[in-house]
Amino acid sequence: MGKGADTYRHKGLRAKLVDELRKKGISDERVLDAMLQVPRHLFFDKTFEPWAYKDNAFPIDCEQTISQPYTVAFQTSLLDVHPGDKILEIGLGSGYQACVLAAMGAKVYSLERHRPLYLSTTARLGQMGVRGVRTFYGDGFRGLPSFAPFDKILVTAAAPEIPKELVRQLREGGILVIPVTRGAFQQMIRLFKTSDGKWLEEQHGEFRFVPMLEGTE
Repeated sequence: MGKGADTYRHKGLRAKLVDELRKKGISDERVLDAMLQVPRHLFFDKTFEPWAYKDNAFPIDCEQTISQPYTVAFQTSLLDVHPGDKILEIGLGSGYQACVLAAMGAKVYSLERHRPLYLSTTARLGQMGVRGVRTFYGDGFRGLPSFAPFDKILVTAAAPEIPKELVRQLREGGILVIPVTRGAFQQMIRLFKTSDGKWLEEQHGEFRFVPMLEGTE
């Protein structure tokens, strides 16, 4: 990745963060290695760079957030990413999660509903020389049917229910990871699409996300 300094200090802070994630239970070394590669501070305004390697979510444009590193690692681990996987990401946001997936060898198609965020992040990824990530502006509930089917789908906002259109765009045997609002909580769901077009669900704990909304802005 180009554009922007990635100093020894940054790399040291990144290594410290990865060790912290390991201690918190993230065991997929492929995910941790990708997070070690991707300079998270380049996704922050220079003013807020000191927060880049803390294990916290942080506000970005359009009232969205760059997810907590633990959440990024947890969701990515559930996705079971392999080189060459074709992955649809709902919620481009800062672009950080997409870059982690790309660092693992995935081909990422990332969809953003906020036009200013889509434009600024697309420009940032271009300046950084990121490969393996294609960005799109549109409604996450509709997905990208013209590029389906996908091996994996990752949703980075809390849906009111599992969008059936996204399940349709998942190949048989594919995995969808999505936080779903159930009562007062947002439950992390991993869904496996079976050969008969149905799905199996697993629950993986409670998290906090911005809500997934229909339409575009």
